[in-house]
Amino acid sequence: MTRYYTVTTPETGRDDKTRFHKIGVAFLQKPDAKSFLTIQLFATPVNGQLVLFAPKSDGQGDDPELVE
Repeated sequence: MTRYYTVTTPETGRDDKTRFHKIGVAFLQKPDAKSFLTIQLFATPVNGQLVLFAPKSDGQGDDPELVE
């Protein structure tokens, strides 16, 4: 089970393609904890949107599928 997620913010470019910029990391808490996630941001999203991605199984980069 993934214990952390990459926190990104989407940005649409001039070519109308959406790119995700890494701005932090989110850690799942232990099952008996009162909270679900701890999110540490390295930057503040200007658009107010955060998107979480699970890491790839090889540990390199981010998986393009959204985590639900």
